[in-house]
Amino acid sequence: MTISQSSFAFVSDLARRETAMLYDAGKEYLVEARLLPLARAAGCADVDAYVTRLRIDQAERAKALDALTINETSWFRDNAPYQAFTEKLLPDVLAARAHVRHVSIWSAACSSGQEAYSLAMLLDQHLPAGWTAQILATDVSPTMLARVDAGRYSQVEMNRGLPATSLVKYFSRVGSEWEVSAELKRMVRTQHLNLAAPFPLLPTFDIVFLRNVLIYFDMETKRDILQRVHRIVAPDGYLLLGSSETTLDMDDHWGREAHGRVQVHRPATTTRATTATAVGWHPTAMTGA
Repeated sequence: MTISQSSFAFVSDLARRETAMLYDAGKEYLVEARLLPLARAAGCADVDAYVTRLRIDQAERAKALDALTINETSWFRDNAPYQAFTEKLLPDVLAARAHVRHVSIWSAACSSGQEAYSLAMLLDQHLPAGWTAQILATDVSPTMLARVDAGRYSQVEMNRGLPATSLVKYFSRVGSEWEVSAELKRMVRTQHLNLAAPFPLLPTFDIVFLRNVLIYFDMETKRDILQRVHRIVAPDGYLLLGSSETTLDMDDHWGREAHGRVQVHRPATTTRATTATAVGWHPTAMTGA
């Protein structure tokens, strides 16, 4: 049974209003697939009956929005951005931050945390002794943030891009799952954040990973997000987008540089003041090996 057009229209409008994510015509199958398990758990006969409940049940609406969030991810996804990170971005940041010996990174739309922990592994391997680092992992989904905090992954998830040497070094078996080491967990902090809404108080970041998420927003929302991200990236910092994403023709606050197969984005002007460190954001005890 397929979702009715009226139900799809309601869900599409709800997702756009609350998260700015687009569910255009043709995505009915995706909405139905994501909501059907919730409908069954709620005792509804079908997705249409569940959508009727969503109209009056705020708690279920929150669950539905969580389920509608796109959570596609893998370890060291696309590889090239991580190569650029270790060969170009991190060395530049280390040279520029020698006076503070701290690196600050934002993993935006972090999903279940593979990106944040991939970066943490690279920092563990390349951070000089005596340096600290912290990665802020944010997402609109509370369920995903809970997974990042737990740091536990199934065997199927582990098989998606994680080198065997990293599995041995950074994970331990817990029942049927694998749990990331306490050392990497200390480097990652989670925070709920809706990219389409005004940002909470955030520190200045040396590097921002905002990959494979802008494609789900309309042009106006993309421009707004890029403008707000610009305010919290250090003047000499970096922004990495997905391979099919760009700031070109969207925001002239950004310049673009090619590093191998990766286009990285940098603030085009250094006239703005650096944002003060947010309250509660402190370097961890994590240091280079």
